[in-house]
Amino acid sequence: MKISDYGDSQKIDVVILAGGKGSRIKKKLNNLPKPLIKIDKNRTFLDYLLNNICKYNLNKIYLLAGYKGKKIYNRFHGKRINLVPIECIIEKRQLGTAGSLTQIKNKISRKFLVLNGDTVFDINLGEFSKKNLKKNEILIGLTKSNYKSHNTNLNNLGLNKNKIIYKNKSNLINAGVYLVEKKIFNYINKKNSSLENEIIPKLINEKKAIGEVHNKFFIDIGTPKSLKLSRKILPKYFKKPAIFLDRDGTLNKFTEGKYIFKIRDFEFFPKTLKFLKKCTDNFYLFIITNQAGIGKKIFTEKDFLKLHRLIKSYLIKNKIYINDIKFSPFHPKAKIKRYKKISLYRKPGNLMLESIKKKWNIDLKKSFMIGDKLSDERCSRKSNINFFYFNKNLFISTKKKFN
Repeated sequence: MKISDYGDSQKIDVVILAGGKGSRIKKKLNNLPKPLIKIDKNRTFLDYLLNNICKYNLNKIYLLAGYKGKKIYNRFHGKRINLVPIECIIEKRQLGTAGSLTQIKNKISRKFLVLNGDTVFDINLGEFSKKNLKKNEILIGLTKSNYKSHNTNLNNLGLNKNKIIYKNKSNLINAGVYLVEKKIFNYINKKNSSLENEIIPKLINEKKAIGEVHNKFFIDIGTPKSLKLSRKILPKYFKKPAIFLDRDGTLNKFTEGKYIFKIRDFEFFPKTLKFLKKCTDNFYLFIITNQAGIGKKIFTEKDFLKLHRLIKSYLIKNKIYINDIKFSPFHPKAKIKRYKKISLYRKPGNLMLESIKKKWNIDLKKSFMIGDKLSDERCSRKSNINFFYFNKNLFISTKKKFN
């Protein structure tokens, strides 16, 4: 199945508000900004949040940092997660959650998503971002919960048709996911202002706030109680087995010696989409691929990223979500000096796989890898991951696993 006629679908920018001091959990922070608080041994709260949202078709993520923001900057600025570039901006002075948005006024797309950096609300951001907004409207993700937010302006909400209203004794709360247009800046008329305490209440009163209720996983880390709960349930909720996938010769048709870096040359094997769709909800899907053509100057990293952004868009359109991709440009015969070496990041080395294991909470006993070469098998075995050779199609290759 060729996808050469498929155009890149519309992407959207995401802004994450990561500037809060975390006053209620200050004793737990250990001199860290709130989003970088440890949830388990390897992952912070922000790691969980970013891992979860980068499976969607995002254009760019802006991390708006404040308190101890340099630590967020050092960890994430200039990085890519699942092809999504990240830019971190640190407040020079305290601006509040609304005021901080003015820093990206001239960078952001016309319509964009805003997420609280201390909440995870596991809704489909792709579908959420497709909603049309009328002039000056904001779309707010809502959830039903007996758990109340520490911000009283976000509790006791109701809906009159689709308009958000305040309502006594309601269990409907703001879950910290917003879809807005650039006209939101017309409401931010002072440098230090709060989205939750000033802008959203004003929009609710003007009947410009619309809501969608989602019965999806929600948690925040705003209080010691909710932080303790997060550390207990976040790792459990996001723990899943993984399928590690070689690319050329496993996902797509491939002739040895030919380098695939243009969309017109990329062709999925039959039934590949059917297999991936079957697995996308119950497994993490990771692509691990050697790409020596980059090091050999046959194509550029930019070419590779462009191809995979198109593939990612195409798969999302088919309700298939790749959770991350790792590629190795290294080769002993590379023409680019920094890539000319023997590297364990190149299969049969297993550092690509190991980097994913560290970043994600994976049920390793139920995980496996699929590839078409001995180097794929050796990579998998080094990380104690079960391995299957590709055979005609992915269903046949894993027949024993799914029977």
